[in-house]
Amino acid sequence: MSASADRVRDAFVVLTDTLVADFDVLDFLELLANRCVEVLGVRAAGLLLADHRGRLNLVAASTEQARLLELFELQNQEGPGLDCYHSGRPVHATDLAAAADRWPRFAAAAGAAGFGSVHALPMRLREEVIGGLNLFCGNGSTLETDVVELGQALADLATVGILHERAVRDRDLVLAQLQAALNSRVLLDQAKGVLAEYTGGSVGEAHARLRDHAARTGRSIGDLAAAVVRGSADLAEVVRGAD
Repeated sequence: MSASADRVRDAFVVLTDTLVADFDVLDFLELLANRCVEVLGVRAAGLLLADHRGRLNLVAASTEQARLLELFELQNQEGPGLDCYHSGRPVHATDLAAAADRWPRFAAAAGAAGFGSVHALPMRLREEVIGGLNLFCGNGSTLETDVVELGQALADLATVGILHERAVRDRDLVLAQLQAALNSRVLLDQAKGVLAEYTGGSVGEAHARLRDHAARTGRSIGDLAAAVVRGSADLAEVVRGAD
């Protein structure tokens, strides 16, 4: 297994701690996407979560390339993440170039983004499927079976945490929380644009700066994004802190 035992242990400890603390869906899934990259050795990770109407939404991505590809998949209604969610089963596309007949637009877009394979893993508990975890690898690489199994374990951890939250809270409150998470996702995208324009850097770099500053100050990334969009955040401080 390419993932070290220490990294695996640390990832599960951090994610479990997040579940038992003040639970924030967006923060938890952002953390999960980035831990997948660190632990599994993938190029990028993305998370799709269904809303109360069963419609998939992008809620977290570890890189800007993955974010754009996930949005492309949702907009075109074509790709392994959608197939995984609708079937409730893993979808392993170990050679996306060879999958052009199955997903012509997605395969082309993934190749253009530098991804050669993807493993789409369901966020599922028994018969209930709430989303999917997509693990993207570079050209000429894919994941070993035991690493895929570890990725599924991380997806299962997220599933249990979200469903547990739904079980202990009133349904209307849970739906409001999910909608708030989706709204936070929009604010985060806007905040990345604001910071990228301020620094003259890329959107991906802006995302990293926001994430690092939020972690360093003990603030949720959603709150920080809202402050940036409102104009109440000190952008110079965010930039200085990341350098």
